Amino acid sequence: MQLVTRKRLGWPTSAAPAQATAKGVKVHYTGGHVSRQLLEDHSLCLALWRDIRAAHLANVAENYSDVAYNYAACVHGYLLEGRGIGRRTGANGSQALNRAHYAVLGLVGSSGLTEPTDELLHAIRDGIEHLRKHGAGSEIKGHKDGYSTSCPGGPLYAWVQKGAPRPGGGKPVETKPKYEPFPGVSFFMKDGKPAFGKQSPIFTAMGKRLVAIGCGRYKVGPGPKLGQADVDSYEAFQRQCGFTGAAAKWPPGKTTWDKLRVPNV
Repeated sequence: MQLVTRKRLGWPTSAAPAQATAKGVKVHYTGGHVSRQLLEDHSLCLALWRDIRAAHLANVAENYSDVAYNYAACVHGYLLEGRGIGRRTGANGSQALNRAHYAVLGLVGSSGLTEPTDELLHAIRDGIEHLRKHGAGSEIKGHKDGYSTSCPGGPLYAWVQKGAPRPGGGKPVETKPKYEPFPGVSFFMKDGKPAFGKQSPIFTAMGKRLVAIGCGRYKVGPGPKLGQADVDSYEAFQRQCGFTGAAAKWPPGKTTWDKLRVPNV
């Protein structure tokens, strides 16, 4: 399970009502347009999840205490924490339905990105099994079961009706990814300063990893050219690793680079 926690998302402890058990889990989708660009950039998945929470908290009519779902699943296979375990959902349509089932959202919609990837299905299944370990019963349903809605959409609902099986059967295939070796301090610097404007796919891969672990400081990107947001993000990561003062400043060091595990490009 690749879990992105509330802490990594910069969110406080959920204020949603406590609920220790439920009959099972209901599967949802966004119900709107989801950009297919999510397939190419995991940071957009995190941005969408943050936007969903912000929209829920701004919804005065519904008076949400938090993002409505216990978890969301993204197309890259990450499980994104929402209300989390032991919290009543706000997504199933009524208080009675909310008490009956927890909720996991698949980040696909009714237009644009509509077909779940295998990675997304694995992540939803990860969420279901995680919730089962913490009070959820065996039922797996769609939002439309017991409530008048099109959610979770045709593709996801067809999967739910099959019992929400893992793609290919069994558990996800565990692969051993290769990682970019530390390219050396000189790769990141020019004339004693950050090598701003230098272009390399390593910077994109680095930035995506920083976003995935909650250290991203990007308004746009990450991209292949080194910029100030890359520096700010990496310094945030080095502070997270326990470094302070000058030791936390740019450039990256081998210790933190090895810990970040940037995918080989």
